[in-house]
Amino acid sequence: MKETIIQFGTGNFLRGFVDYFVDVLNEKNLYNGKIVVVKPTNRGNLNSFTEQDCVYNLYLRGIENGSEVCEKREIHSINRVVDPYHNYESYLELAHNPDIRFIISNTTEAGIEFDDSCSFMDAPALSFPGKLTQLMYERFKAGLSGFVLLPCELIDNNGASLKECVLKYAGLWKLGEEFEAWVENENKFCNTLVDRIVTGYPAAEAEELVKEIGYDDKLLDTAELFHLWVIEGDFENELPLVKAGFNVIWTDDVKPYKKMKVSVLNGAHTSMVFPALLSGIETVRDCLLDEQINTFLYTNLNKYILPVLGETDETKSFADSVIERFKNPYIHHMLTSIALNSVSKFGVRVLPTLLEYKATYGETPKTLALSLAALITYYKKNDISDSEYAVDFIKNNDISEILKNETLWGCDLTDISEVTTEAFDKINKCGIREAIAWSLS
Repeated sequence: MKETIIQFGTGNFLRGFVDYFVDVLNEKNLYNGKIVVVKPTNRGNLNSFTEQDCVYNLYLRGIENGSEVCEKREIHSINRVVDPYHNYESYLELAHNPDIRFIISNTTEAGIEFDDSCSFMDAPALSFPGKLTQLMYERFKAGLSGFVLLPCELIDNNGASLKECVLKYAGLWKLGEEFEAWVENENKFCNTLVDRIVTGYPAAEAEELVKEIGYDDKLLDTAELFHLWVIEGDFENELPLVKAGFNVIWTDDVKPYKKMKVSVLNGAHTSMVFPALLSGIETVRDCLLDEQINTFLYTNLNKYILPVLGETDETKSFADSVIERFKNPYIHHMLTSIALNSVSKFGVRVLPTLLEYKATYGETPKTLALSLAALITYYKKNDISDSEYAVDFIKNNDISEILKNETLWGCDLTDISEVTTEAFDKINKCGIREAIAWSLS
């Protein structure tokens, strides 16, 4: 089978996401291609891949239509691995393969960054966009067609940002106007949105699962059942993911889907995390098992978030999937991890819904105001990881000053201060449970 995809990244996410998709495509005879994995950093080694001939097992587990589901699959989509730090020539040889069409990447949120200390003569350049530029220049010199690039990094406009970095390196390294034109015209950098919780190597269950597999799989991976991949562009005729039955959307604009994910999934997380923590709850799943917090979550979603976002079949279906994902017994998502850096998260994930609802309907949504009041209460009473400024200001000022602070929230929240202050007082005088009951009344 031909090598048709280069993948920058060896981690759990891509192995539980794209590599799984390609394996299924090949099995269904909808595709005929394998993946070459490129090690994107100089950390670690590729021994686990070479020792196992790049074969590994993936468990997909969760709730589907109200029932627990567990699926195991042996993944064969990776053909080989390349370490450019130990064999730079082998890395550059990939550019000479005319069958290579797609480039996939997941190099963390910090991976798509321009580092002007990188040199074209580095073998390889330290940054991911630098390495990519070296590969693309080799491809250009060989006179071959360009690539379709599908970055999976969790940043806005990931495709456009990656293209910008490549063109910056082309300029810095003086690779010429012809190369820059080739990058612009012969390559497609697609903005994408990915969504799947990949829980990785299941250390607590490894012994039991290894017995089931029959060998010690060092690359063993686990993930939830749900997946979503939104891609700006349409290469379904080359990579028939929709035909294979995957939840993949080819579109002209990824932004509405990003807004849906941020408002519904992230908004649901962030709006319930502090009321739940103050109630003594530890995990997302436990929130769904607690009758009051469960009602609080459903109220936020159905009374406020969905009406503001727009109640369509798509948004309702996504909201239903979020509830099933939160109930997943195989995922122990700690609320304390969701709570990190929550001032900025609240500003992006919840505040737009809160303010738009107030502007549209003329009243402050009580449960979302309580979410904000609970955040402020928690910050005042507990040590938490956030910017030093945010932590200090909230600890040392009264609620009216906190709500006025445009540096914290991006705007003055005086307009919602009456209900938020009432919620804050309820929490601190009557306790969180009574305050939640008030917000639901």
